[in-house]
Amino acid sequence: MNSRELLHRIRRVRLVIFDVDGVLTDGGIYLDAAGGEVKRFDVHDGTGIKYLQRAGIGTAILSGRRAGAVTRRARELGLSRVLQGYKVKLDGLRRLLRETGLPPDALCFVGDDLIDIPVMRAVGLAVAVPNARPEVRRAAHWVTRASGGRGAAREVAERILRAQGRWAPIIARYGLTPGGPSEAS
Repeated sequence: MNSRELLHRIRRVRLVIFDVDGVLTDGGIYLDAAGGEVKRFDVHDGTGIKYLQRAGIGTAILSGRRAGAVTRRARELGLSRVLQGYKVKLDGLRRLLRETGLPPDALCFVGDDLIDIPVMRAVGLAVAVPNARPEVRRAAHWVTRASGGRGAAREVAERILRAQGRWAPIIARYGLTPGGPSEAS
């Protein structure tokens, strides 16, 4: 896909949907002796999600698994749309489309595994992380540089916000200007 078409897709995004395992986490599942599950989330990814929300872009989680850690993290980030346990992720996507009233081309989905491909094919912007399965990377319009659970969600957020002209108000809160010498890219 050429950069002009990608930019066009990015500018239409009004809702970003994240998979969890392998996208918001590194894909590892840590089990304790009592049978509890622990997940590692990246703080920069969480900040990127908050920036999207602050700019008026919706955020959601769509996961094939259920985990209490996801529920807790979603609550911390103020995510109101958290769909877990969707083995057929297209069913979750259909629910999001009904609930939001948005057209599919206004949605971005970030995934990493085969279960994500049907959703990626149904949205306007499909993003894969570099640690995604090869088939998933081929289905994506764009592959992030940062890996899942290691800044990929933040990269998606910043690229969308910059392309839509919504980055300047975010960084202005910190006394920065776009492209200025103090702005970290």
